Amino acid sequence: MSEVITGTKVKIHYTGTFDDGEVFDSSKETDPLEFEVGAGQVIPGFDNAVIGMKIGETKQVRLLEDEAYGPYNQDMVFDADPNQFEDGLSPEVGQQFQTQMEDGTPLVLTVKSVVDGKITLDANHPMAGKVLNFNLEVMEIG
Repeated sequence: MSEVITGTKVKIHYTGTFDDGEVFDSSKETDPLEFEVGAGQVIPGFDNAVIGMKIGETKQVRLLEDEAYGPYNQDMVFDADPNQFEDGLSPEVGQQFQTQMEDGTPLVLTVKSVVDGKITLDANHPMAGKVLNFNLEVMEIG
């Protein structure tokens, strides 16, 4: 297969950066990312960006929040009862906990603040509301 189309498996090397140039993720020091295009295994903008690319081709893309992890939703920030945590556990800002939604989907909660025993959790994806830039290189198709 000469170019990436929906339904094909690809191996992609990528480097992801924020607008300020800070690198948030890269496959350059590891194996390329392997996924099936259009199967929902990666964020929508990443999926769409590789369509039409050829082996060895590189591309830079800028993904707005709707093409990445979605907008930041303030409704997903809430206060938690300290008694919900295991005895002896003292949540700290930035600490993450994994739980499940009713349908079994994993959900990561991040401690946003701890003030006077009141714990505020954030259920947004850590990259929600962010613009992401990717440098992509197709390593393999098929």
